[in-house]
Amino acid sequence: MSRILIIEDEESIAELERDYLELSDFTVVIENNGLTGEKRALEEDFDLILLDLMLPGEDGFTVCSHVRAKKNVPILMVTAKKEDIDKIRGLGLGADDYITKPFSPSELVARVKAHLARYERLVGAGQAANDIIEIRGLKIDKTARRVWVNGEEKMFTTKEFDLLTFLAEHPNHVYSKDELFSKVWNMAAYGENATVTVHIKKIREKIETDPPECDTCNNYEWDEDTQEYFCAADMDEDDYGRLMQEGKHHSGCPYWQSDDEYAVVRHQAF
Repeated sequence: MSRILIIEDEESIAELERDYLELSDFTVVIENNGLTGEKRALEEDFDLILLDLMLPGEDGFTVCSHVRAKKNVPILMVTAKKEDIDKIRGLGLGADDYITKPFSPSELVARVKAHLARYERLVGAGQAANDIIEIRGLKIDKTARRVWVNGEEKMFTTKEFDLLTFLAEHPNHVYSKDELFSKVWNMAAYGENATVTVHIKKIREKIETDPPECDTCNNYEWDEDTQEYFCAADMDEDDYGRLMQEGKHHSGCPYWQSDDEYAVVRHQAF
């Protein structure tokens, strides 16, 4: 949803503009002072700015000049001034269009939509498409470093994202902890390394909306504490290693290949 900043000192006009824009599904923020409007325009991300010329604190020409020096956001000037010299000055400072009060709200909305569409075309024409990986409900945007699970965005730390992306790019491949540490952290692993184990656990917590049962090997064990059967896919590494030593673990579980190897094979997202 596009965000629009209105910098307008007449509250009735600002509210009218906001109401019509919100009816067209825009998110609208209002500032009634030139100084606070400029500050917000520079500090936050907006898709378009509606800028009045006669403002307290700082006039619209100055605001336009300062914003245009740092941002390429479309700026539409809205003012009661009708002299051509004012229009020429505003356009020369970087404004994209000029609309004179009184105006039709429907015309304002139409101009806003037209400038947003034009800006999106210009920006899109100069940029390559983002590098996206999509695998059964999991979407990884490598360019923007964002992740969605079934349409819901999930937050990942830098190394969680790097590890998840690496595994997604190498499906059905088994890696040891040392191999993953070397490839993702770009460092040699020395001795016992729990870093990969912790990151794998965090990733699974974020991408598993409904962890599937390990039905291919019927690899269930009895837990004396909970008095329940559980699958090896739900174990942490220490529990798995213990069962391996006790000879209780059946081979063939696609989640855990050995006590120090990981592969995302049957997971619902891979």
